[in-house]
Amino acid sequence: MTNGLARSSVRFRPASFAGTLVALLLGAAVVVACGVLLQTGLTASLKPARYADTPVVVAADQAVKIQRKVGTDTETTEEATPERARTDAALAGRLAALPGVAAARPDTAFPLPASGRAPALTGRGFAALGIAGPGDTLVEGRAPGANEVVLDADTARAAHIAPGANLTLTAPGGTADYRVSGLAAAQQAGPTAWFADATADRLSGHPGRIDAIAVQPRAGVTTAALAAQVRQAVGGDAGAGAGAGAGAVKVLTGDDRGAVEHPDLGGARTLLMALGGSFGGYATMTAVFVVMSTVALATGQRAREFALLRAIGATPRQIRRTIAAEAMLVAPLAAALGILPGIALARWWFDQLVERGAVPADVRLDVGPLPMLAAVLACTLAALTAGFLAARRPSRMRAAQALGEAAVEAPRPGAVRTVLGLVFAAGGIAAAAIATSLDGAKAAQTALGVVMCFMMAVALLGPWLARVAAAVLGAPLRAGGAPGSLAADNTRANARRLASAITPIVLVTAFCGTLLIIQSTVRHTSGENVRAGVTADHVVGATGPGLPAGTAERAGRVPGVDTAVGVLRTGVVYRNGDQLSSAPVLGVDGDPARLPKVLDLGVRSGALADLGRAPDTVALSSTLAEAFGAEVGDRVPLWLGDGTAVRPAVVAVYDRGLGVGQALLPRAAVAAHVTAGYDSQVLVADAPGADRAAVAAGLGGLAGAAVTDRAGFVAQSDKAMEVNGWANTVMAAVLGGFAAVSAANTLVMTVLDRRREVALLRLAGTTRRQVRGMMRWEALLVASTGLAVGAVIAAVTLVPVARGVANSAPYVPPMLALPLAAGAVLLCLAATGVPVRALLRTRPAGLGAARQ
Repeated sequence: MTNGLARSSVRFRPASFAGTLVALLLGAAVVVACGVLLQTGLTASLKPARYADTPVVVAADQAVKIQRKVGTDTETTEEATPERARTDAALAGRLAALPGVAAARPDTAFPLPASGRAPALTGRGFAALGIAGPGDTLVEGRAPGANEVVLDADTARAAHIAPGANLTLTAPGGTADYRVSGLAAAQQAGPTAWFADATADRLSGHPGRIDAIAVQPRAGVTTAALAAQVRQAVGGDAGAGAGAGAGAVKVLTGDDRGAVEHPDLGGARTLLMALGGSFGGYATMTAVFVVMSTVALATGQRAREFALLRAIGATPRQIRRTIAAEAMLVAPLAAALGILPGIALARWWFDQLVERGAVPADVRLDVGPLPMLAAVLACTLAALTAGFLAARRPSRMRAAQALGEAAVEAPRPGAVRTVLGLVFAAGGIAAAAIATSLDGAKAAQTALGVVMCFMMAVALLGPWLARVAAAVLGAPLRAGGAPGSLAADNTRANARRLASAITPIVLVTAFCGTLLIIQSTVRHTSGENVRAGVTADHVVGATGPGLPAGTAERAGRVPGVDTAVGVLRTGVVYRNGDQLSSAPVLGVDGDPARLPKVLDLGVRSGALADLGRAPDTVALSSTLAEAFGAEVGDRVPLWLGDGTAVRPAVVAVYDRGLGVGQALLPRAAVAAHVTAGYDSQVLVADAPGADRAAVAAGLGGLAGAAVTDRAGFVAQSDKAMEVNGWANTVMAAVLGGFAAVSAANTLVMTVLDRRREVALLRLAGTTRRQVRGMMRWEALLVASTGLAVGAVIAAVTLVPVARGVANSAPYVPPMLALPLAAGAVLLCLAATGVPVRALLRTRPAGLGAARQ
């Protein structure tokens, strides 16, 4: 019987299930998109190209790892290193002596900017020739000596360079003249310059450290046997074990070798897992929340039908089984229809990350069955749960009582629902209060959790909020004449229906407002810090991979220059409670006592002049200092860009960190721990009375330099901040768009459910214009209430987060708040106006007789 009732309901009343189907479809699309990104992050790999003919590669772990005990288990937390991690060059000699090893070639790479006749090149040691396969050979001339270089043949011919020519080449380790001693054929290398191994070690900027070791087996030695020998020699695969800090040696085979060629793969995987996992969790919760709200509304609108079924003898169990059968008919189909849109959303999202350089171009989106199954399962369970909860009360009532409650709304929500709503509201307030004591990263992580607590409270306490809104806005509505008076009476008498419409508007406002205002606050504070903090008259940037060594010193000798300070942009990893986080850092070149002439960082304590007095000193932003709980004189644990653990002493704490740099370190302390040891910029202050234009012209004559004013400081802004800002915007668009469509869907469902009410109003003499006016006033009440409650939730969430992230109050740009408010109002007006016009096209008698 129940299956027949369910099939008949879906077959003969498809409009009743249209809203539910839309909500389920959109929910499944969001779950699929986030699941695909998460799966891609877990499985992302790259085929080796340069190491395709090298069965075993030894390299440093490209992540900092810490371990902690959780009960009887050990949990490992890791953070990708901001720079390439390297291993000891002496290890290559030890591996070459193993019985199963035919060759162990050290491999390292460093960029050489274009200069004179030479194009941009990649510098390597001559021992690396041959790693890519037997095609890597010297085809003309001889191996390089101390002041010589071998070029790849294709680049040399294109630049009309022959053996015997002299070239001036700039490397992280310095600029010098080199004689071309020969030409080589190279596979998978591109434009390359091979130096003598000792010379390459010096020029790389990180002497004694290499990127990787390519290990070749002797005849008859299998890859597995070779890898086992190498692991035993290096002390096991430390990359999979314990120990804080990167630099642990990993022995890689198969597709894992591709990660050595692309060290940024680890950061890309972390980003994808964060988007698909962390945001995906909130997005899934939101989708389930919206689905359950819509299903509950649709089920509640059928209270009269359930009452009639009870009147003719249907048991509560039969009604519940009917609802379950309907869910099993509609939910899997709707979720399946959402799979393709979800995959399309994931593909667009992924392509945008690739375009922004956050994910290597050769990584492929992994579209597997698990996210699809999860979406179908989540939507089906949400529909079942919501239907059971909504029908629980009418299915248990006596028939006469059920018919009465179907005709007249219950006077107030149940006690259990009210208590649960108050509990969630208290939880949201408590979480927001806790966030006020957290530092930036931890405070930001609480934001969406606080919003979700308040959203659950709004959903449960919605009827009470609707009653308050109707009471507060009732008097102004009655001033609007007959339509306003009708709207006031309707909203007071049908608080549950009003609550169903208000909740999605609150969702849109709270989620979009929180995510977008966090980003606008970060951008605003960063801009303010740069405008106030960068006091340099000129900013010398690089036209290539970086500024040649000694650029700051040469800039200081330009006539009219008073101070020239070089800055090398890098990053550090630090422990943030039980997690690891990264922060942008400036490596400062030159006399730190002159730093205040080009940077006014708002020093709170200590003195920047003490930076570099000893090699292990650091200046911290106030945000980072609070995360450590550190003051001047304390030592703080950090991992440099390549994962090297250090404990520098704090010599200063300053306020203007966001947008400039969360920490300052001496350049000498970080230069050997970056991927390419070039200065990013040189900050220049003019001498009193100097001709600014003449100074700029003199600086422009420096090799590889491009001169701008202080606004150019942001040209090399923190990449992570840019990607996070874009990700926040996309998250707001995804959640906001989903919630907006769900809000429109809910409003349309509530209007179409009022056929009988509209018919009675029309039969009582109410004109079409008055009905439309009543609906418009109700839509404005819904929009204003939803915006007000959503704004309060966003404010409570944002105040501690903004303080932790930006050390400021939330910044709400007018061009963000006004469109958001206008969009909510227009959404409500359109979602009520269109269906009511459709209802008014039918004669009142026809509406009254329409099937509910």
